[in-house]
Parts: sequence; structure tokens; C-alpha cells
Amino acid sequence: MSEDDTSSTASPMSEPEGSNVSVLHWEQVQRLDAVLTETIPIHGRGNFPTLQMQPRQIVKVVRRRMEEKQIHVRDVRLNGSAASHILHGDSGLGYKDLDLIFCADMKGESDFQIVKDIVLDCLLDFLPDCVNKEKISPLTLKEAYVQKMVKVCNDSDRWSLISLSNNRGKNVELKFVDSLRRQFEFSVDSFQIRLDSLLLFYECSENPMAETFHPTIMGESVYGDFSEALHHLRHKFICTRNPEEIRGGGLLKYCHLLVRGFRAASESEMKSLQRYMCSRFFIDFSDIGEQQRKLESYLQNHFVGLEDRKYDYLMTLHGVVNESTVCLMGHERRQTLGLIAMLAVRVLAEQNVIPNVANVTCYYQPAPYVADGNFSNYYIAQVQPVFACQQHAYSTWLPCN
Repeated sequence: MSEDDTSSTASPMSEPEGSNVSVLHWEQVQRLDAVLTETIPIHGRGNFPTLQMQPRQIVKVVRRRMEEKQIHVRDVRLNGSAASHILHGDSGLGYKDLDLIFCADMKGESDFQIVKDIVLDCLLDFLPDCVNKEKISPLTLKEAYVQKMVKVCNDSDRWSLISLSNNRGKNVELKFVDSLRRQFEFSVDSFQIRLDSLLLFYECSENPMAETFHPTIMGESVYGDFSEALHHLRHKFICTRNPEEIRGGGLLKYCHLLVRGFRAASESEMKSLQRYMCSRFFIDFSDIGEQQRKLESYLQNHFVGLEDRKYDYLMTLHGVVNESTVCLMGHERRQTLGLIAMLAVRVLAEQNVIPNVANVTCYYQPAPYVADGNFSNYYIAQVQPVFACQQHAYSTWLPCN
């Protein structure tokens, strides 16, 4: 591999005007290399040993075995918050999960089963030598090391996800995509980095990377214009396209961005976006039990090491639901607001901010619009205002009169 073939200079990131792709500069390549070569522990349940793996290793093994099984892999990409971190290290987003996308030709049910078997079989390669691998079945490996599995097969979407568990929240998520209609929620999480040239460099180059000798690596924004999406990331703007297509979990991601200091570009856009997302959330999670499971799962998966921010997050979510929910009857809305408030009080109890969670009652505040005569069918409660939050103090929800 010659320097002329593989190197790119440390010039600023450049892209054709209006293009959705861009070439990574040297500083970004270094961050990408650090992410792919970092050893990540995959923690086993019970007495199963911890697996130590580098992302580049698991990608190499899985891809090779997919090709051996005649499943063509078009390319491999890094997606989500890790890709955003590579492109702008000071975004404030950080990253937890490592999202790796295998763009592959998977047309039948058998292909998804083969991919699942491949991933589970690959885990054997990372077990310590002292372990008797012959007696470990795929089902046992799944129960020991897989946090979740998802498969979607319909007219527009054909993909599966296998998430390998990490106790610190840095799960290695392997996503196998034949087709996926919507690949992002907001512009700041729309980035994908194509890894093939770097993976080939690892295999073929006898010399280490340097500023004057490294592969050309392309970044892409599936939102559309790359420079526009990167501008949003750098300046902490919340923007999207076709918000009606965002699934219910987008509301939780939106509130997470708000807590991290991101803001919608305009007040009118924010109000419209919030109504869309609240409506879709209640469509996808119509039952209060489903809502609770979704919220608890989000808190568990996205706030590892950030437990002190859970309360602010829940209060932000409470405010958005309170202000922008227009699709529910009064009792349904009160149920959801009560659930969020209950989870917030539980968080305070876990942090020893309040002495006894069993003696606390959670109440709600009605949205401003329910006082309108057009909403006469809704329950209207007279409430006292919430006390302002002072240092070492938290909002206290007052009873309805």
C-alpha cells in the first residue's frame, strides 16, 4: 500500500458544497483510531468471564464469517454518538454505545438467523483459553453476553441488532442492515463514518499511521447536507427533517439533548417538533406500563456514570409533555405526568436527597392550554405554583385543590 494510495494531508475537513459526505482530517482520524483500538470489556452474567475485545477485532471476525456464509457485506460504518464524537470531540454529547453497522444483503429469514449464529459463535474466540468452549451452546452465550436482540422485517425496513453488554453502559451494538427507511432522529446524530479504508489499512500496512500517511476516510450525514449537520453539532442546534417519521423514542432523545445544552433553532420549530414527538410517543407507547418500561430502560442505558443528571432530565421531560401533549384525554395525561414525577422522586431518593420516598405524593401541573374553553372535556385543576429550585433544594409538587 503506497503512501500515494492511502495518505491524506491534515487539511481542514472538506466536502463539495451541498454534499452529504466529507473527508476526515488527521485529528478526526486519530480519534477514530483510538475508538476502534480501545479494548472494551463485555461483561458476562453470573460467573461467566469478562471478554476483552477491540471493535476492530469483532468487526473483522464477523465480517469474514459473513462472507464465508455468502452474505455480502457492502461496507461497515460507525454510527450514532460515537461518530459525532469523532467529528467534533467537544460536542457535549460524549458517547456510550458503540454502534457498528454492517450494510449487508440479507433477503431471507435464514440470513438473519445465520448472522445471529455468527455473532454468538464469534464470542467463543474472545473467551479465555482456560474455558472449555466445547460445552458452551449459542443459547448459553446469548444469555451470558447479549443485552438485547432486535429484528425488524417489513416492506421498508430489514435489519437486526445484537447488543453486547457492558456494565458501564458502553455496549457494543452490532447492527445488520439490508434496508432502513429512517436512519436518524436529529441532524446531530445523523453521522456515519465509513470504516472500510481504515480496516484495510490495519490489515495491509506495515507502517503506522501518521499525519502524512493515513487512509482517506469518509464521513456521511444521512440527514443531508454534511456541513449543515456539522454546524448544528458545533453550535448545539436541534434540527431534523420530516419529524412526523420519528418514532416514539425520539421524544426521550430530544429531552436528553435539551439537558445537554442543545436548543431548537427557533421557538416555532421547537413547539411544532415537540407536539409531533409527544403524539408519536403516545402512539408507540400507549399503555402506562409500556411508558414506564421505556423510561426506566432509557434511564438505565443512557445515564451510566451520569446519575446526577437523571432528575434534570426527568423534569425536562415532564415540562415538554406538560406543555406539548395535545393528543390525550385528561386522565391519560395525568397518568403519564404522575409517572414521570414518581420516577423523578425515586431518583432523588436514590441520591439520598429526600429521606423517605414512601411518604412522598406526586402531583401534576396542567398545561396552559387546558384553561381554554375548547378543552372543556378535559379535567382542569387549580394548582399552586412550583417552588423555584434553590441551591441544594428541589422542586416540590403541590397537591391539587
